Amino acid sequence: MRRQRNVKIVATLGPASDSYEMIRNLFVAGADVFRLNMSHGTHDDIAKRHQMIRKVEAELGRPIGILADLQGPKLRCGTFANGPYTLTEGQSFRFDLDPAEGDGTRVCLPHPEIFQALQVGSMLLVNDGKIRVRVTERSPQHAVTEVMVGGEISNRKGVNVPDVVLPLAALSEKDRKDLEFACTMGVDWLALSFVQRASDVFEARELADGRAAILSKIEKPAAVNAFQEILDASDGIMVARGDLGVELPVHKVPPIQKRLTRACRAVGKPVIVATQMLESMISSPVPTRAEVSDVATAIYEGADAVMLSAESAAGDYPIEAVTTMNNVAESVEGDATFRPVIEAQRTAARSGVSDAITVAAREVAETTKVKAICCFSHSGTTALLTARERPRVPIIALTPLIGTARRLALSWGLHCAVVPEVDRFKLAVVNAARIAREHGFAQEDDRIVVTAGIPFGVAGSTNILRVATANERAIYEGGGED
Repeated sequence: MRRQRNVKIVATLGPASDSYEMIRNLFVAGADVFRLNMSHGTHDDIAKRHQMIRKVEAELGRPIGILADLQGPKLRCGTFANGPYTLTEGQSFRFDLDPAEGDGTRVCLPHPEIFQALQVGSMLLVNDGKIRVRVTERSPQHAVTEVMVGGEISNRKGVNVPDVVLPLAALSEKDRKDLEFACTMGVDWLALSFVQRASDVFEARELADGRAAILSKIEKPAAVNAFQEILDASDGIMVARGDLGVELPVHKVPPIQKRLTRACRAVGKPVIVATQMLESMISSPVPTRAEVSDVATAIYEGADAVMLSAESAAGDYPIEAVTTMNNVAESVEGDATFRPVIEAQRTAARSGVSDAITVAAREVAETTKVKAICCFSHSGTTALLTARERPRVPIIALTPLIGTARRLALSWGLHCAVVPEVDRFKLAVVNAARIAREHGFAQEDDRIVVTAGIPFGVAGSTNILRVATANERAIYEGGGED
C-alpha cells in the first residue's frame, strides 16, 4: 500500500475508533501512525487497541507506528463549597495549601512546588486561560492574586504557570507506570508531556532503556526557551499548539511552529504539528476553510506529520477526518509552489560522510531518471538523513528490523519495508530492486539509487551510494549498476 504523499498522518484512537474494523479503515484512509492517549482509558483498554493495530499491520503487510502519549503532571485547583463562582476583574483571589473547600475569595492549590517558584508579578492561568490572575503577594504556602481577566471558576479547573520554570519532573508516578506498561507492550514512540528542560528527556530515556524512541511535546514557554537542548536530547518533537496557545499569546504560536519545524528538519529529526487541526470535524463531516489552510501551512513548512486528536478519537467522523487530511496533503504536495517552498528551506549539509552521501543521493535522483532512493538501514539513521533532504523522488527505507520500520513510519516521505538481513552490499541492492518493483515504485528497466553503510549494522555509517537497475537478474549477473 503506497501513499501518494510524503507528510505522515497521526490518528489518535479512542471511543470513536475502538474496533478492529475502524482502525483498519483509518489506516486504509491514510493514517500512518496511531496515538494511544495514556490520559484516557485503562491499561486493558490501551492493550486491546495496541493488539488491534498489530493485527491490522499483519493483515495488510505494512509497518504501522504506535505512539504512546504520556499525560504528564496535571496542575488543578481544589473544590468549592457552593461553586461555581465568578471572579471579576480587579478583585483579589487567594490560592493556598489549605484543603478546605473554596469560596469566592480563595481555593486550595495542592501544589507546593508552584508556590516555591512563583514571584510577585507572575501570572496564573485558570481553566485553559479563560481566567488570568497576577501574583501580588506570595509565600511558600500561598499566593494572593489580582484578577486581570475574570470568569467562572469551579471544581478542579486546570492551572497553568507560563512564566516560571516549575520544580516539577515531567514524569508523574502515573507516567512512570504508564511508560513501563507502554514499553513492555511494545510501542514505538513515547510522547513526553510537560517538558521544561533537557533533563526531563534524559529521565524518560533512561526509563525507556532503548525500548522506544522519545518524542518531546513542546507545550510550555520554558520548553521553547530551552528548545535546542531539548531537541538535542530527543528523537523527535511534537509542537503541541493547544497548550502553547494557552500559556503564550496566540499570535506568537505560528512563528514558533515555523521555527521549531525548521530546526527539527535541519537535524533530521521528525516533527509532528498537533492540536485542533480539523477541530470542527468532531461534529461536522466537513472542515472549515481555515482548518484546511492550517493543515496546508504545516505541510508547506515541511512538517514530518500532522495529527488528529479528538477528531479521530471521539468525533462523529473519524474516517472523514483522516480522508480530509490525506486529500489536503496530496493537493498541497501536488501544487507547483510546494517544491520551491520546501527546497528554499533546505539547510546546508554538514561535513560528515553520511551527510555527503545523502545529499549526493538526492542530487543524483533529481538530475537523472531515477525512480526512488532506497536506503538500507538498521538504526534508521540513513533513512532519516535522506528524509531531511526532502528529495523529489520517493524514499524507500529498507531494514531487517520491524521496530526500525515502525519507528520510521512517522518520518516524512519514508515508505518502510522489512527485508532479510544481508552481509553484502550487492544483496542490499537486490532487495532494493525487488521492493521498488513489488511496491509499485519502478519497473525492470528503471533505475534506483541505493545507499547503505558498510559494514552493515553500524549506526550512522552511511558511506556508499550506487545507481542500479530495478532488474534483480541483471544485478545478480554482475551488471545493472553504475
